[in-house]
Amino acid sequence: MKILGVKLVYYLLVGLIVMTCKSNSQLAKIEKPNILFILVDDLGYSDLSCMGSKFYETPHVDAIAENGVLFTDGYAGAQVCSPSRATLLTGQFTARHGITDWIGAPVGEDWRKKGRFTKVLPAAYKDHIDVNTITLPMTLKNAGYSTFFAGKWHLGEEGHYPEQYGFDINVAGNHSGSPAGGYFAPFNNPQLENHNAGENLSMRLAKETVNFIKASKDKPFFAYLSFYAVHGPIQTTKEKWSKYRNKAEKFGIAEQGFEDGDLLPIRKYQDNPVYGGLVETMDDAIGLVLNALKENGLDKNTIVIFTSDNGGVTSGDNYSTNCLPLKGGKGYQWEGGIRVPFIVSVPWMPNHGKKSAIPVAASDFFPTILDLANLPMPLNAQIDGESIVPVLDGKSLKERPLYWHYPHYGNQGGRPVSIMRKGDWKLIHFWEDNHNELYNLSQDIHEDSNLAKLEPKRTEEMASQLLNWLESVGAKYPKPDPLYDSSKEQEAIANKKAQVFKSQEELRKNMLMHNWQPNATWWGSIQTKD
Repeated sequence: MKILGVKLVYYLLVGLIVMTCKSNSQLAKIEKPNILFILVDDLGYSDLSCMGSKFYETPHVDAIAENGVLFTDGYAGAQVCSPSRATLLTGQFTARHGITDWIGAPVGEDWRKKGRFTKVLPAAYKDHIDVNTITLPMTLKNAGYSTFFAGKWHLGEEGHYPEQYGFDINVAGNHSGSPAGGYFAPFNNPQLENHNAGENLSMRLAKETVNFIKASKDKPFFAYLSFYAVHGPIQTTKEKWSKYRNKAEKFGIAEQGFEDGDLLPIRKYQDNPVYGGLVETMDDAIGLVLNALKENGLDKNTIVIFTSDNGGVTSGDNYSTNCLPLKGGKGYQWEGGIRVPFIVSVPWMPNHGKKSAIPVAASDFFPTILDLANLPMPLNAQIDGESIVPVLDGKSLKERPLYWHYPHYGNQGGRPVSIMRKGDWKLIHFWEDNHNELYNLSQDIHEDSNLAKLEPKRTEEMASQLLNWLESVGAKYPKPDPLYDSSKEQEAIANKKAQVFKSQEELRKNMLMHNWQPNATWWGSIQTKD
């Protein structure tokens, strides 16, 4: 019996070694995996069913999570679009690459034209990625990848479009930050030819991506699908509006849909039927692309990454959603502004369907993709992120600081700040008066308890580390406005809040009526900005 026991252990060990070798050999076979990178515009942390939403339905994104790792503490590069998009392509934090606000936002004395009467004037920022910066698509193209971009770019005027930064093909990418013609053709986009009247923009971008995948299936490719959805003006079909209107009624329609925020009202619930339809259509489009991978035998050797460029729009723009359990949304310094859906699916790696609470950021995608593609980091690349492949493999990462720099006022209610997260701790430095706030995110995900006074030493150490890092990369800062008048600022805030409360509550109630119709010409509601 003893001999049999020894033999059994021996055979088990041999079997384990064989399985391990088989796994390693499978890894070695995929020397240049395909990469599908899906970026959604303004999608909030909890805007997916796999992220806890009971209102929105996203089965195809959920499938990506089921086949990969979902990072519960995944972060965008910034709380607004252009800086975050630059971080994705460069692997750099915003203060280093210098694009710190959405391109087109006024700075300095021009900011006064907004009538906000703020304490400081927003800092200057770069209006394109430096042409000497090494980007992810450039690196992959130089390694033999076919590179494709479809959708929203918003990283510079003509001369600084996707083609200048490593993409072989550019479909629909230009200077615009929103879909100029809306979500139904004609698109009014010089980089996107109109085919059929009324064609849906998200589905069209997916079809263009599918065409590229089919044409490139015999060589490695990098497909970057950058949806204009779910940015305003939010639009959907009558059928999807009706579906989500009925769903909101089933859940119970609250009498009041907004609550007071710092500078603007905030949407309290996920009950916007137009936005719900827009989210689901985006998911339908993703399903089209995932199905193409499977039909062409590419699903086993294609990395699929899904994320958003910033938090969901709870204030400003179209007041579309709510990001609970997080505080705030797009444009804000709170977690709702920067924490986003963050999913990485690598077919040949373990931990499918798992979640990780290790903090990761958009700057990590560049080194992670190169690591998975077995490519070295370019010698002259300045990268702030690091590969998260160890986490995908079930291991951990050494604790490190993550940085955000937003020396601007957001259209959605955010203030000029710089942020640092390290471990469970998050420090926010406010540039209006240089005060600091400190939060323990493991205990206070909604950032209700500022611990700066209770943790003076930690606050001082983190603030010092943050400010020293900003200096080291040549960060730009806002400047006090010598014309600042506190009474004018408070009056402007009060007037704006009153105006928004009235108009948005009215719009919300109308939109949830059985007979609501957006306008006489289209069933894809264009909501106006306040």
